[in-house]
Amino acid sequence: MASTLFSTPTIHGFKPTYSSPFLSKSAVKFATPTSKKRPSFAIKAELNPSLVISLSTGLSLFLGRFVFFSFQRENVAKQGLPEQNGVTHFEAGDTRAKEYVSLLKSNDPVGFNIVDVLAWGSIGHIVAYYILATSSNGYDPKFF
Repeated sequence: MASTLFSTPTIHGFKPTYSSPFLSKSAVKFATPTSKKRPSFAIKAELNPSLVISLSTGLSLFLGRFVFFSFQRENVAKQGLPEQNGVTHFEAGDTRAKEYVSLLKSNDPVGFNIVDVLAWGSIGHIVAYYILATSSNGYDPKFF
């Protein structure tokens, strides 16, 4: 009898059942979730990030392959291999200084290889993140 006197109401289905004869329906209150309408503020980027990153990387790869490729190769050829006392490291006896040729081979007609793709692709990503960071904080460079 004491257990039914102090028991809490239970819920079966949608209607509460009262196990105590001393508790009335008005004495027991159930907490109902209140849904206060909060204004929804959605933060939107001005630019679509995936589109900006894709276009910037594609443009960078295009420029690296068709515009700056010969300029880059000429400057590397001018610079030459690293030297010590007038001879290259490989000629001086360092057998591990030999250039790894199979990594630089490609089927591209001008020789655009995996190293070039990674380098120009990373430059494109850097430019894209700069564009996204400066456009989202309200910075206006006023180029024109």
